[in-house]
Amino acid sequence: MRVLVTGAAGYIGSITARALLDAGHEVVVLDTLEKGHRWAVDPRATLVMGDVGDRQVVGAALGGVDAVMHLAGYIEVAESQADPDRYFDNNVTRPLVMLGEMRAAGVGAIVFSSTAAVYGEPMSVPIVEDSATVPVNAYGESKLAFEGELDRAGAEWGLRAVRLRYFNVAGALPDGSLGEAHDPETHIIPRVLGAIAAGERRFEVYGNDYPTDDGTCVRDYIHVCDLARAHVLALEHLHAGGQASVCNLGNGRGYSNLEVVRACARASGTEIEVVFGPRRAGDPAVLVASAARAASLLGWEPSRGDLAIMVSDAWRWCQSRVP
Repeated sequence: MRVLVTGAAGYIGSITARALLDAGHEVVVLDTLEKGHRWAVDPRATLVMGDVGDRQVVGAALGGVDAVMHLAGYIEVAESQADPDRYFDNNVTRPLVMLGEMRAAGVGAIVFSSTAAVYGEPMSVPIVEDSATVPVNAYGESKLAFEGELDRAGAEWGLRAVRLRYFNVAGALPDGSLGEAHDPETHIIPRVLGAIAAGERRFEVYGNDYPTDDGTCVRDYIHVCDLARAHVLALEHLHAGGQASVCNLGNGRGYSNLEVVRACARASGTEIEVVFGPRRAGDPAVLVASAARAASLLGWEPSRGDLAIMVSDAWRWCQSRVP
């Protein structure tokens, strides 16, 4: 298949594009490079510089394309709270232009990078796809809004979409050749490892008064390679005539922020002191997934789900980037 992958110069998108290429698919990358990196784009892919809201660029990029993977978007919770209009413009309004061009080009299949943030504060865990969707931040609201647009497009013109609601993504390619490189970095594993690599021995955790065992947030982590494989399986599901669906992607186990910091210390062979700061706005206490639907519908199961593996892969990537 020829697949248009938006945001494939970013962390998840670049590794997903590589998984598609390794599976024998042809990849067209659409990215502004605002958040991504040219060096992250696999040379086997065709890079188109542009925005999903640019009708002319998107229309040209869709030439000969069989399906779309939409991973482009803003992803920072705190930033979304500070500027929700910007998030809705980038995560909803602009991608609507892309949907219009897909309709015009007759491209009727899309895999969408959604998020567990659509659930907000869950009433119970593990979270299933039918759990209430009540986002507590503008990032989650914007992703849920675009999910609604996909449903509307399905009803209006037959678009088939697989929405992948994934939990906290971590790790890197096992050989250390590609991984997470955000600026600024807000995700806890690369922040801890980056601090260690820079010689720091103290790390601030946001909040220690959550209703969890150790008072810190609990999250379900998924290895980026497992996530990339899920995208490929979702694409193949649609190509085989599969119907629209939504799937959670996670390991079904939560790790607290304190457990994550300790895992980073072990992987790097370093002792690190934890200090506690205030809560970060919009952070639910616990997010843990049930990925049973992904297993039954897509045949997906995580293969690198242990936190120690994710952190070790991330540390290998971190070390490769130290001058």
